[in-house]
Parts: sequence; C-alpha cells; structure tokens
Amino acid sequence: MIDRRDFMKRTALGVAGASLFPLACAPDKEPIAIPVAPLFQISLAQWSLHQALQAKEMTNLEFPIRAREAFGIDAVEYVNSFMKEESRDPKYVQELKNICVNEGITNVLIMCDGEGRLGDPDEKERILAVENHYRWIDIAKELGCHSIRVNASSEGIWEIQRDLAADGLRRLTEYGNQAEINVIVENHGGISSNGKWLAEVMTTVNLPRCGTLPDFGNFNMGEDLGGWYDMYLGVEELMPFAKGVSAKSHNFDAAGNERDKDYMRLLRIVLAAGYRGHIGIEFEGSEVSEAEGIKLTKDLLELCRTALEPEYV
Repeated sequence: MIDRRDFMKRTALGVAGASLFPLACAPDKEPIAIPVAPLFQISLAQWSLHQALQAKEMTNLEFPIRAREAFGIDAVEYVNSFMKEESRDPKYVQELKNICVNEGITNVLIMCDGEGRLGDPDEKERILAVENHYRWIDIAKELGCHSIRVNASSEGIWEIQRDLAADGLRRLTEYGNQAEINVIVENHGGISSNGKWLAEVMTTVNLPRCGTLPDFGNFNMGEDLGGWYDMYLGVEELMPFAKGVSAKSHNFDAAGNERDKDYMRLLRIVLAAGYRGHIGIEFEGSEVSEAEGIKLTKDLLELCRTALEPEYV
C-alpha cells in the first residue's frame, strides 16, 4: 500500500530529475527528445457514473464529454444498458461516434449485459444469446472499440459449464473475428469469478480474439461456491488472456489507498504479464460521491504508474 504524502516526499527529487522524454544523442548534434509511452493508459468505465445516468442527470451521449471535462480522461468504456434502445437507430450510433471524434475521445469497449446466457444448456437459447450480441459487435465496430465485454453464464458441474460457455463464446468470437472485434469475458459472479475456471474456458475456446477482462473486485463466487476467490490469484490467472483490465474500486483510506485492494500488488501482476493497454476506472463505492470516487481511483492509478515506471520501462 502507498502513503501518498510519504511517496511524494521520497520521489520528488527523483521525479524532478527524471524525464519522460529520454534523450537520443549523436556526436556533434543536439539531443533529440524521444517520447516514452506510459506503462498503461487510463479509461473510464461508464458504470462509475451509473447513479447519475439512472437519475437522468446525464445521458449516454454526454458521458464521453463528462469523462474528459470533469476527470481529464479521454478514453471510455460503455455499458449497453444505457443505450439499449437508442442504439437501434443507426443515426444515434453515428451521433455518438461524431461526438467522440470531434472531442478526441477513444472508445475502448462496450460492456454487454442482459442478452442471454452464452453458456445456456439449451442450445436454442445459447444460440439466441450469441445472436443477441451480434449487434453490439456491429456497434463496437462502428464506434471504433476494440472489444465487447460479455458474461460466461451457465449451469451444471465445472466441466459442463466450461464446455457450454466455450461453445457460446466460440460462436460469438467467430462473428467478432469478421469485424475485427474481440470478445472478452469478465469475472462477473458465480463460477466465472473462479480464475482457474475462466482460464480453462479461454484455453478451451482457443481463439485469438477471445480473451478476458480481469476485474479487481468481482471475485465473489457466491456462498454455494465458497464465497470470495483470491483476487490476486484470480488476476494472475486471467492476465495471460487479458485484452482489458478493470480497476474496480470501492472505499479509500486517508492516504488515498483502496482500503481492501493492494493496487500496487495488482498492477505489478498486470504489468508482469506484459499488459500495456487501457486500465478502466470502475468505481462502485458508497462513502464518497461518484465523482470523488473516480478522482480518487485515477489519482491512485497515476501514483502507482509513476512508482512502477522504473521497474517496467
């Protein structure tokens, strides 16, 4: 865990003396600044503002602008429930796309819920669930996202659920491959929150465009399956397949650390796996406002990124 004030005291001199732009020097020539890409980029998951959206304090079309103006974040992750009906109109999708293009916002992914179980034991229902996700792949393609996030819901014993989920995911990924859109699975309750099981699903599907979205906080399997899965083990098991990462946060201590999650440890696992993409802020706490929680999570991610740069650059 990091104490923000102590960290700033210990690193102020080092940060001041280090440049984000290493110099490439040649004899008899002026040094040339070469920009170094950050270890990871920060995006904002729309669910972080679900209370404001549900209260009609903002719209889905306003979300990308809010992310940039209020939080200085220029990459966003949507939730399909906030545009489920509107997005049936191609003009709406084009309007959202135009807003993001004009504002310089990167659309990262769409989180898809409520479209049926991709691992349903009934084959007709499983195929219907797959087909229900097709339009979200089409919308993701139009918006310039790289992925849709889905769930691996099923029922039965370990092996049956694994094979049923893999079947649905394989079918959907084959469609996604045509559009060059990834299909990624989040640990999202039930057996999907068991990192070992979800990793087995990935190896069973065995398609390049099928991956995971490890979520720091969604490792509650439920009482029937033994409660909480170890988050650090789970993230480590899912990172080899990761095409996105969700930095779930809830509550913070006085030093700015997430109270129940060691972000430094989690981010070391993420970076050690070679991941260098977007890490999405997904705040779900109740002790501070949504806006404050987003800012606290962003500050913590940036602090950890700065502290870890010497290890991974």
